[in-house]
Amino acid sequence: MNKNLADNFNAGYKAFSRAEKRDTVKNGVRWHQVANPMKPNTTPHREWQRGWEAAYFKNLENKNGPRARS
Repeated sequence: MNKNLADNFNAGYKAFSRAEKRDTVKNGVRWHQVANPMKPNTTPHREWQRGWEAAYFKNLENKNGPRARS
């Protein structure tokens, strides 16, 4: 496997657990899920998204038990 693609997958996987702090005058402090930083419609973008989704479904199974996806 290409190391760069594996790095993109791992970055997406780790991004699932992170949130960005955004401070605005109007709304105060808000926390947002980290967005995909890759250029859309590229292989790195898809790999990052695949990593994020893998972390999402692993978290879902940890919370609701195995086979909770269906």
